[in-house]
Amino acid sequence: MIDPTHQVFWFASRAVGIIAIILLGVSVAVGLAMSGRLARRPGLPAKLKHFHESATLVTLGLIVAHAGLLLFDSYLRPGLAGITLPFALGYRPAFTGTGIIAGWLAAILGLSFYARKWIGVKTWRFMHRFTIVVYLLAVAHVIGSGTDARSPWMGALLTGLTAPIVFAFTYRMLPRTAAASPR
Repeated sequence: MIDPTHQVFWFASRAVGIIAIILLGVSVAVGLAMSGRLARRPGLPAKLKHFHESATLVTLGLIVAHAGLLLFDSYLRPGLAGITLPFALGYRPAFTGTGIIAGWLAAILGLSFYARKWIGVKTWRFMHRFTIVVYLLAVAHVIGSGTDARSPWMGALLTGLTAPIVFAFTYRMLPRTAAASPR
């Protein structure tokens, strides 16, 4: 009989990872909505900005917890290098490496908000456009290394998270008409 305590850290890491991908998807969708023309109602941008910032910080904490809990997983035994260095973990290295890259990029891009006065707002805005890449890498990580990747509920979850992001990103990339351009 298998001792369930041997899997407690894997279950905890998996649960935290699922919450992290959900919150990451919501944060990216809200960020895209704020950067485009979708959130142009009075009072709404300030509320969305606060939510976006908070969701990003919580997501970063969840990413750290997701990786940190794996340190205690008796099956993977990743070690510090396995959770911090891309492609160093023996378990599905391409996809775990993709997840590690996504985590580092999430930290850099998410925390760059607080470095705007040093790097400049223009540079920060340019960098921040790549947060969609973080989301796509995270989805690749979930699909390639997640044990729930083929389950219908995970497919529905990822589809439900990705659809608004694709919509907001597409809407953001559409050329502005003369009537919609700011004066």
